[in-house]
Amino acid sequence: MQKLSTHDDKNLNFETVLVLQGGGSLGAYECGVYKTLDKHGIKFDVVAGTSIGGINAAIIAGAKGDEPTKTLEGFWLNLAETVTPSFLSEQARAFASSTYASIWGNPHAFLPVWFVPNSFNFFNMWPYLYDISPLKKTLQGFVDFKNLKNPSRPRLIITSTDIQNGKPSIFDSMYDNINADHVIAGAGYPFYGISWTRINDKYLWDGTLLSNTPLAEVIHASPKRSKKVYVVDLFPHHQEEIPKNMIEAWHRARDIMHTDKTDQTVRLSKTITRYLELLQQMHDVLVELFDSGKLDEATREKFKKVEPEYHKLAVERGALIKDITRIERHERIHFLFEDADFSLATIKQLIGDGEKDAEKVLSAKS
Repeated sequence: MQKLSTHDDKNLNFETVLVLQGGGSLGAYECGVYKTLDKHGIKFDVVAGTSIGGINAAIIAGAKGDEPTKTLEGFWLNLAETVTPSFLSEQARAFASSTYASIWGNPHAFLPVWFVPNSFNFFNMWPYLYDISPLKKTLQGFVDFKNLKNPSRPRLIITSTDIQNGKPSIFDSMYDNINADHVIAGAGYPFYGISWTRINDKYLWDGTLLSNTPLAEVIHASPKRSKKVYVVDLFPHHQEEIPKNMIEAWHRARDIMHTDKTDQTVRLSKTITRYLELLQQMHDVLVELFDSGKLDEATREKFKKVEPEYHKLAVERGALIKDITRIERHERIHFLFEDADFSLATIKQLIGDGEKDAEKVLSAKS
């Protein structure tokens, strides 16, 4: 009789995954991290993100030309504003740039409704303050969306939130024909007054409303292959200083809400790993007994019936996190609207910080 399949028949190759968070202008830090990862020759099978992380991911996966690192950096330098003086202190620069953006917007990303013709009146206010259609046009200048179907490019997974049912809406380049609308759909952050995006019959907001680190979504989308994961955390886990006023309290609460919370996912993966290893050992013993003819006919029939369920559990849904590398941004100042600072000096500083921090993490792991 033909030998039954065992756990060893499973494709044990892992895939390398990059997970990028949302965080407005702080996404420039992710650009710096990616520059260092690319410099070290780290290639990704899957790039996933939400909000600005989804935008960065789309550029990495679908960049025009053959140098996504340069394309991503070009996007961020294009997004930067040059009005805010570079000689200002970091805190003054963050305040000045975020104030400028709130009033005048960013011509490459979002436009206040009071500058959109026939769009705003004080008697019938809109449910948002900023239109992100300029970002759609900007993306089209940096991303060739046909590249997302190129097998030599990473698989792209981006997340958003369905306004009406409160559930995640996930777009996957393996199955979906992703375009600029899908990408900006995950960037409509209502607490900053940014508009939603309508795709077919869905109204979509920022994916950070449900999860700012879409690792679980990646595992669900690719359940067979184990993962080697790189996570970029834009919001610090630790802050020694206790907030001194309400603004600082809001800032710290925002950081806690958006920081990486995948520890539980990783712990669950490790627990599942132990269960699957034990299950594999028990399964292999039974396979050996089955193939040797030492099982009676009734037991053999029972084993044949449970074998498909074992295959579904251990093979078709057996993705495990083999390794996780976190690169975390650290703050020198605490400012509530630091993620709205698009000044050229800050964007360059964030890119540089990302490069240096990633270098330190990789050096410590080598």
